Amino acid sequence: MSIFKRMSTIFKAKANTALDKAEDPRETLDYSYQKQLELLQKVRRGVADVATSRKRVELQASQLQAQSAKLQDQAQKALSMGREDLAREALTRKSGLQGQIDDLTTQHAQLQGEEEKLTLASQRLQAKVESFRTKKETIKATYTAAEAQTRINEAFSGISEEMSDVGLAVQRAEDKTQQMQARAGAIDELLASGALDDASGTSKDSLTLELERMSSTSGVDAELEAMKAQLSGGSAPKQLSGETPGAAQPAQPVQQPVAEPARPQDGDVR
Repeated sequence: MSIFKRMSTIFKAKANTALDKAEDPRETLDYSYQKQLELLQKVRRGVADVATSRKRVELQASQLQAQSAKLQDQAQKALSMGREDLAREALTRKSGLQGQIDDLTTQHAQLQGEEEKLTLASQRLQAKVESFRTKKETIKATYTAAEAQTRINEAFSGISEEMSDVGLAVQRAEDKTQQMQARAGAIDELLASGALDDASGTSKDSLTLELERMSSTSGVDAELEAMKAQLSGGSAPKQLSGETPGAAQPAQPVQQPVAEPARPQDGDVR
């Protein structure tokens, strides 16, 4: 197969596919119905033309018959007046008219037969067109219902072009949302590990947080020991850093009275 023949085959296949996609059966049926109506109108015009010709022939034949009758009367009058020559001339003209009348009669019969055929064909064609119109409307309604059902089924199954676009948009939105969530989580981890510096100073790494927590715990322990020492009567510890000046001093321990020795009684051994 030559390259030009292959190109021609490919082009025809592509064109056929494009035409098949662009073709709407309802439009094709309407176009066919319109063409049949045009054909019916042509047949009706043909019937009217034949009927007009037949009527014209009838009028011509009627006029010739009137002339023939007039010549017949003239021949009789001429013969009654003894003018045989005039009577002969009138009858001769009448004979010529009779030939024309016979030709018109034959033509009239042919036109009448043609008119009857065309009339019958027009009636049959009209019945066919009406039947086609009914069938056309039925097919169009069935096709429209099938098309609507197909679109509904495609929408439910998600294979229609519109629903596919919606599905792709939703999928892109979900992918972008997941990407943003993953990026936010990664940045939080990097800030927590100290790999990234927070310019706002609101975020601290894990080491800083641990040191601050240890310092806070040490201060609490020192204050707790001081309170224990005060309760046990020990000396007051030095003022801790951060202790408020003028705070209440710990109470001094109460001195117990010393008991005097008992005096010796008489008779007791010293």
